[in-house]
Amino acid sequence: MSHVLIVDDERDLAELIDFNLRSAGFSTHVAATGEAALTAAREQRPDLVLLDLMLPDMPGTEVCRQLRADARARDVLIVMLTAKGEEVDRVRGFEVGADDYVTKPFSVRELVLRLKAILRRSGPPKDGLVPLTLGPLKLDMSAHRFYVEGREVILTALEFRLVEHLLTRVGRVQTREQLLEEVWGLSSTLETRTIDTHVMRLRDKLGPARALLETVRGVGYRIVEPGAS
Repeated sequence: MSHVLIVDDERDLAELIDFNLRSAGFSTHVAATGEAALTAAREQRPDLVLLDLMLPDMPGTEVCRQLRADARARDVLIVMLTAKGEEVDRVRGFEVGADDYVTKPFSVRELVLRLKAILRRSGPPKDGLVPLTLGPLKLDMSAHRFYVEGREVILTALEFRLVEHLLTRVGRVQTREQLLEEVWGLSSTLETRTIDTHVMRLRDKLGPARALLETVRGVGYRIVEPGAS
């Protein structure tokens, strides 16, 4: 049973989400403030945090940043929930480590299905798999760790899936639509610009190996062999 931490100070909405998630088989905990959310996450590690951007004591982005800085919670899935829909707000959420973004108003039924899809795509680490390596890159799926030139680079759960997807298709262009469906597990609920934001953040984390992640203008992205560019 997946455990979801719901962080929202709108009591009626939080209770509605809580009821629907429990009805769908999730265990849940509701927090109305950022501090209460951080405390709850320390007491019981959630599988997913549904996090409102506007909280009474601190921004949701700060809660996200603190969760990502905590070794115990760095792999927790974080879905931002907010009434703000401007691109700058979305980018800021992704910059601090959010995995997805839901804008109010929304269908609670669609939200439940969306969270199920995100959790299904994440799944537990796969034991006994040989690490994927490409030049300076190494993806250890059993340990759920990623290295660039021997140095561990911390990835969010979604970034890890994105790297795995691209590394298993070296040299093959993946369209934004393919990535939405096969990495996010969604076909139409996210804008394709979401892909661009995540790739930009991932490329920054690759550091000296960033040239291996290529943009194919007007199509999508691919990872290439060193020296193939």
